[in-house]
Amino acid sequence: MRAVIQRVNRASVIVAGEITGSIERGLCLLIGITHADTQDDLNYIVDKTLNMRIFAEESGDSGFDQSVQDVAGGILLVSQFTLYASTRKGRRPGFMDAARPEQAEPMFNELVDLFKLNGGLRVETGVFGASMEVEIENAGPVTIILDSEDRHTPRRSESSSTIPPDQLLR
Repeated sequence: MRAVIQRVNRASVIVAGEITGSIERGLCLLIGITHADTQDDLNYIVDKTLNMRIFAEESGDSGFDQSVQDVAGGILLVSQFTLYASTRKGRRPGFMDAARPEQAEPMFNELVDLFKLNGGLRVETGVFGASMEVEIENAGPVTIILDSEDRHTPRRSESSSTIPPDQLLR
């Protein structure tokens, strides 16, 4: 599962001229689902998103002190199968890695439910499978890409740097 997370001052989704979801300060997530995604992938995205510190404290200026829960922000979830586009061959993207709608829609709905149950925040959505206009006012801008596959990749330690320490610029 992939999520493009944007810290926003406001965001909304419009389908056929009607606003289907909107939030003020919070996070807008574009969500891509692939064939192999499971409940563990859903849980990973929800936990990481709700606890990621990418908001500033009122008195601070670093911008990375508080989570969306700490600031009681909103969550806007938008399904986007194009996050699994393949551009390796030719000029037209392929979408074979994206889950088919009959698999992706129930998973997307479960993701929405998990955010509602675990975050205690306002959660809004677009319309699954619809052509949507997404209006975003980025704050920062801050954009984070989460891929649930990354949870299987070990973190690199300081000693495993590909550049020897004596050759690092100081």
